[in-house]
Order: sequence, then structure tokens, then C-alpha cells
Amino acid sequence: MALARDWPLVLRLGTAQTLAWASTYYLPALLAAPMAQGLGVPASHVWGAVTAAMLLSAALGPWAGRAIDRWGGRPVLTGSSLLAALGLAVLSQAQGHAGLVLGWLLLGVVMGCGLYEAAFAALVRLKGQEARASITGITLLAGFASTVGWPLSGWMEATFGWRGACLGWAALHLLLGLPLNASLPRAAPMPEPIRAVAAAGTEPPAPQDTPHPWTAWVLAYVFAVTWFVSTAMATHLPTLLMAGGATLAGAIAIGALVGPAQVAGRLLEFGLLRRLHPVFAARAASLGHPLGAACWMLLGPVAGPLFAILHGAGNGIMTITKGTLPLVYFGPVGYGRRQGLIMLPSRLAQAFAPLVFGACLARWGEGALWISSALGLSAFAGLMWLRSGTSR
Repeated sequence: MALARDWPLVLRLGTAQTLAWASTYYLPALLAAPMAQGLGVPASHVWGAVTAAMLLSAALGPWAGRAIDRWGGRPVLTGSSLLAALGLAVLSQAQGHAGLVLGWLLLGVVMGCGLYEAAFAALVRLKGQEARASITGITLLAGFASTVGWPLSGWMEATFGWRGACLGWAALHLLLGLPLNASLPRAAPMPEPIRAVAAAGTEPPAPQDTPHPWTAWVLAYVFAVTWFVSTAMATHLPTLLMAGGATLAGAIAIGALVGPAQVAGRLLEFGLLRRLHPVFAARAASLGHPLGAACWMLLGPVAGPLFAILHGAGNGIMTITKGTLPLVYFGPVGYGRRQGLIMLPSRLAQAFAPLVFGACLARWGEGALWISSALGLSAFAGLMWLRSGTSR
């Protein structure tokens, strides 16, 4: 089995990804409020800096993918560990708005070249078409980033303050993330014709089984809307549940089911679904949120756990298909650059999802689920088109 053979690589890269997600994407959930209080700025300034970081990560995604296509994942991911340590150190020493923005912009570079898309591209550069099982393995490990990161951030903030927490994460990048990423195998040299294509930034030669010209656009839309829903739920789920009638304690308990459900979904993809074309797993995953929302709207708070499980499982599987679908449809040549371009709308959606869905929630309450469900169903429709619209 490919994953059993590659488990040392998966363990190293998955651990590094857990650290990277915990100390960037999941960091402001625990530290945004104390950062704002400590710097004497409104909390909106901190979230504005986080949004700017996400926008920067979107712009850098295609460049990072192209760099991995040319040189492999080790130099890019190693550099991201160094930049993460620097950005967190800058945050820890910030004395005002300028230091806050600078620190988050550095972390935006890290999110653009050091999270899942970069890890997936690094695996494809090393394993080619056989990377699917390893991609699943990495997402299984990094699926616990919030489970590990939030308690650790909370403990460090309570013990050492938010500045000490940032320094603690910076130290972990230097002591753990950097050695793990630096130990990744070197990618084999690219064949000269492909190297010339990568250097020019043009499209690589098309595979023999050429996909439909709109396939990349459909994938970009599907990933953007599903990531919008995922980020919206990550930031507003407790408020949404309480708007539907759940108590605060109940909303927190229901929200806690999302993480384990994501991991369960990834185990399902690795077990029962891994022998199927990943588009079938993506279709099932895109229906998870709409089905869960329908149960919630029909049955009320009693269906809250089912909603969280269906949403979480769908989100967990979709994370994997964001790496495997472009690989299956377009092949490994030029994967990093193409993946960066396909995921660019997703990162933009991620940056604006908290603000946009928060406005919908403030206006319509739990009725905002109609919007997120409609987006999920539109993603399902796009994925249904892929089978008939792509040369197989």
C-alpha cells in the first residue's frame, strides 16, 4: 500500500502542516482579542490584518506552486517555516498597528506557500500520480490542527500572555517545523522540456486524455464556494446555532463535533472511497452541508449534532479532493502552478467569508443557512457536470 510505504514522509509533512495551520489560520481565534486589548486597537483592526494576510496568500499561491514545480517542495516549505518564525516574532514585539500589520503580512506569505496547496504540490512533485494516498494521510494528521492548536494557544496565552504565545509558536517552527520540512526528500530534476515550460510560466503539455477546457474553471468555482461555506461555519457556527435556538453550551458542544467529523470523513475517503474516482467523493462531500442544514431547519436544535457531523464530514472529504481532483484531471506536470491558480478564488472567498456571512447572519439569522446550502448545491451541480463534460 502506498501510504504504508510512504508513512515516514507523510508523518513528517503532516506534523509540519499541523504546526503551520495551528500557528497561522487558527491563531486569531484565540489571540485576536488579547492582541487588540494589548495593542490598544479595536478587534476589527486585528481581523483586518488577518484578512489582508489571506488576500496576500491568494496572490502568492500560483507563484509558490510554480516554484515547487521547478525546485520541489523542500526549499519552499523550509522557507515558509523560517518566515513563520519571523512573522510570529514580529507580532510578539508589535507596539501598534504597523507592527501588527507587518507580522500578519509575513504570516500571509506563509499561508500562501506553506499550507495544504504547497504540501500537496510537494507530494505530487515527489510521487506523481501516486500521491493521492499520501495527500489523504497528511490531511488526516493536520485535521487535528485546531484540536491541538487552540488549547495550546489558550494555555500559552494564559501562562505567558499573547506575546509569549507568539514567541512560543515561533520557537516551535524553528525547533520542529524547520527540521521536518528540511528533511523532506529532494525532488528529482525536471526533464529539460518541462523545466523550460515551468521557467516560462506557460501551460505544460496537455495529457493524452485532454480534459474539457472548462474543467479548471468548474473546479475553481466548486472549491471557492465550498471553502466559503467552510470558513463561514468555522467563524460563525456557534452564533448560527444559537440563532436557531441552541443554548451557548449546546452550541459549543455541537461545534466540537465538527473536527472529529472531518477526520472521520477523511478516513472514509481513505477506506471506502479511495478506489473510486475522486469526483464521486467530492459530490458526496458537497452535499454534506446542505443535507445537515435541511435536518436543522426541519427538526430544530435536536438535529444540531447531525448537522455538525454531516457538515464536518463533507468538509473533511472536500479538503482531500482539492488536492486529488486537479491531479486526476490534469496530471502531475505543472501541478503546483495550476493548483495555485485554481485555488486563488478559494483564498479570496476564504478572506471575505467571515464578513459576508456575518452580515447575512445578522440580517436573516438561521435563514442564512439557505444561502450556504444553495452554494453547496451549486457545487454539487458543477461536480455532476464534470463527468459528462470531461473526456475520460
